[in-house]
Amino acid sequence: MRVQLMLVAAGAALLAPTTLPVAPPPPQPGPPSQLRSGPQARTPAQGGGGGGGREEAVGAAELLDKVRDCAPVSSGRYRSDAGARADIPVCGTQDAVFWKADLDIDCDGRPGDVCNSSTDPHFTAGTAYVQSDGSPLDAERLPFVVVPQPSSIWDYRKHGVQGGSVAAVVYEDRVRYAVVGDVGPHDIIGEASYAAAKALGIRADPRGGGAPSGVTYIVFKNSRVEPIEDSAAAERTGELLARKFVDGS
Repeated sequence: MRVQLMLVAAGAALLAPTTLPVAPPPPQPGPPSQLRSGPQARTPAQGGGGGGGREEAVGAAELLDKVRDCAPVSSGRYRSDAGARADIPVCGTQDAVFWKADLDIDCDGRPGDVCNSSTDPHFTAGTAYVQSDGSPLDAERLPFVVVPQPSSIWDYRKHGVQGGSVAAVVYEDRVRYAVVGDVGPHDIIGEASYAAAKALGIRADPRGGGAPSGVTYIVFKNSRVEPIEDSAAAERTGELLARKFVDGS
C-alpha cells in the first residue's frame, strides 16, 4: 500500500506543468567610442602594414636613388682636396642639400687618445660648433660632418643648414646619421669626424685614413639636434627624416 501511494504521487508530479527558468538577456555592446585598440596601437613613427613593429631602416639604395640627379644650388664647384680639380657641386631638393665627394678625417675638437696633436699633424683643439657645456665637439665619439666656410661658391646658412643639422652619410651599402659640427676651407668639401668614418667602416686614421671617393652627404634642411652632442637623437631624427625624404612625404 505504501508503495502504491508513492507511485501515485510520483505520477502526479510528472503530469504537473513545468515552468522553465527565463534566460538572462544578452549583454549589450558599449558605444564604439569606448573601444580601444590596445597597447600595440601604432604611432606615426611606427610602420604600417600587417607585420607590426617599426618600419625597416632606410637603405643606402633608397637614399642614393633620390639623389641621382643634381640641381645645383652652389654658384661654383668645390675641390675634394687642395690642388684637386674643382668639380663637386652642392645639389638641392625641396627638403635637403647634398654632395658626392671623398671623406677626409676630421679629428679636430676635444683631444683624446686618437685625436690629438701627436696623432694628427693638422689637429686643432676646437670646432666651429660646440657642445651644450661650451666645450669643443669630440670627434672620436660624435659622428659629424664638415661644411665649407660660407663664400661666393655657396653659403650653407642660406639653405636651411646650421650647426646641429642632421645629415645622412652614405658609403657603399651603409647609412649613418650625423650632425653638422664643423666648418672647413671655403673651397674644399668632403670631410667628416673620426667617429663618422669609423661608423661607416672607413679607415679612420687621421694621418692617412678616409675614402678617396664614393661618399654621399645628405643634409636635411631646417633640422637640428639639441644638444648637438646627442648622437642617439641624431640617429632617431635622421631615420625619420630619411624615411620622409625617400617616401616623398
